[in-house]
Amino acid sequence: MATSNSSNTLSSTFYLTGIPGYEEFHHWISIPVFLLYLVGIMGNCTILHIVRTDPRLHEPMYYFLAMLSLADMGMSLPTMVSLFRVLWSISREIQFNVCVVQMFFIHTFSFTESSVLLAMALDRYVAICHPLRYATILTPKFIAKIGIVVLLRSSIPVIPLLAHLAFFPFCHSHVLSHSYCLHQDLIHLACADIKFNVVYGLVMLTVLWGMDSLGIFVSYVFILHSVLRIASHEGRLKALNTCASHICAVLILYVPMIGLSIIHRFARHSSPLIHIFMAHIYLLVPPVLNPIIYSVKTRQIREGILHRLLPHKN
Repeated sequence: MATSNSSNTLSSTFYLTGIPGYEEFHHWISIPVFLLYLVGIMGNCTILHIVRTDPRLHEPMYYFLAMLSLADMGMSLPTMVSLFRVLWSISREIQFNVCVVQMFFIHTFSFTESSVLLAMALDRYVAICHPLRYATILTPKFIAKIGIVVLLRSSIPVIPLLAHLAFFPFCHSHVLSHSYCLHQDLIHLACADIKFNVVYGLVMLTVLWGMDSLGIFVSYVFILHSVLRIASHEGRLKALNTCASHICAVLILYVPMIGLSIIHRFARHSSPLIHIFMAHIYLLVPPVLNPIIYSVKTRQIREGILHRLLPHKN
């Protein structure tokens, strides 16, 4: 019986949802959404290209920035195909196995982005609190190890959560609340005891996001303590200014992330438009704003972009 249920689940077809009540405007809505995706992809690809090709940017801070751009793209790109298939009225159908793969990438890279932000907080802590040891602590080899650990830490805990979905029968509605698959959305369609997925998912979120946010908070406590010991006002502002982009990146990831989790767990019966709006902010805002923030606030990135656009200008 378990094998039969698993087989039926794996071959199940689910139906994605666009924006309820605005189906006739989907083609128009797709235009600004497409432009946002385009800005995000071009911005992150530009960051990656500049960091790779400019020797002046072969430093820990920019390696972590490249990781952040990869995480941004990994979190948003898996949603593009299904989203525009819905908005362009091509098809609302998505197979269970495709849905699970999409969930894996979305949730894995969401955790990856959070962990990269923790690594960037560590980078700022070492740069401000131990500047003389910066190059010896954050070596390229150590940064590569951090990248591997971050990816494994973000992906492995997600696997048992998604693998357990294969044993759920979906005997009622197969209509999802979004135009892409999220774990917290899919499990509420199961006709089975979902306690394991709810508890495991909550523990995973608490541990991973909790550790990352706590680590970021502790890093900034030490950074602030070190900055306040700088004698000159200009020196304090200069030190804090190096953290401004990172603080913005933390806020634009964590605020929508927490908001979406709260809505799914405590406001499931609220307007579907709220769920859809928060989900799109969660997946679209960080990839779009992060490259813009770092391009505006980081002089080296800004100069690298201008050098590529105006290569003959001195």
